[in-house]
Amino acid sequence: MPGSTDQSAASGGRATAAYIAPFLVYVGFMSLEHAFHLPLRIFYPIRCAVSLAVLVAVSRPVLSVLPFRPSRPLASMALGAAVFLVWIAPDRLFAYRHFWLFDNPLLGSAAPSLPPDLRASALFCALRALGSTLLVPVLEELFWRAWLMRWLIDSRFRKLPLGAFTPFSFWCTAALFAVEHGPYWEVGLAAGVLYNWWMIRTRSLSDCVLAHSVTNGLLSAFVLGWNQWQYWL
Repeated sequence: MPGSTDQSAASGGRATAAYIAPFLVYVGFMSLEHAFHLPLRIFYPIRCAVSLAVLVAVSRPVLSVLPFRPSRPLASMALGAAVFLVWIAPDRLFAYRHFWLFDNPLLGSAAPSLPPDLRASALFCALRALGSTLLVPVLEELFWRAWLMRWLIDSRFRKLPLGAFTPFSFWCTAALFAVEHGPYWEVGLAAGVLYNWWMIRTRSLSDCVLAHSVTNGLLSAFVLGWNQWQYWL
């Protein structure tokens, strides 16, 4: 049920790994790709495949005891659509993305990461959209909302129900989620606040994953339909 604890899923370090390993593998591969300019045509599918394998192998004990069905599917989808609008609205209305707060050596710049040949590849774009919509939300919600927001309260986080928070854990999780999104940090912060709030409200990983999936799915459609490649960092 929403808000239930997950102490029966695994023990000790295995439980922590179930929440963080898939995300760390995904981010690790992405960092290597950026640092060494590895060809995305080859390494993006590898990144997704390895992350999915780790998710199945390591996270299955946790996922198997958490409710699979969202408790508020329509509201979760509406929230996901709202976050999508929050994400694109500043650029559509104000076009400030190249101001130094959002375009600098530390955070990077809002520039397309896909070379032209991959933008023209229907197969690669379909894989990129599927990864963003179906895989990334699971990895990120396991890590940010289901693990970090509780772990910042108590390292024995499994004693706490999903949705447990303190002001520190809430805002620290939102801030780090913002940093993860580089030049889009301000809309990443807004998204992190909304997703955190939804976890508190629903106490359901599935609802947060659904909301996040809708956001990423709409963003992928926007990228592909309107050639807004800068949103795929």
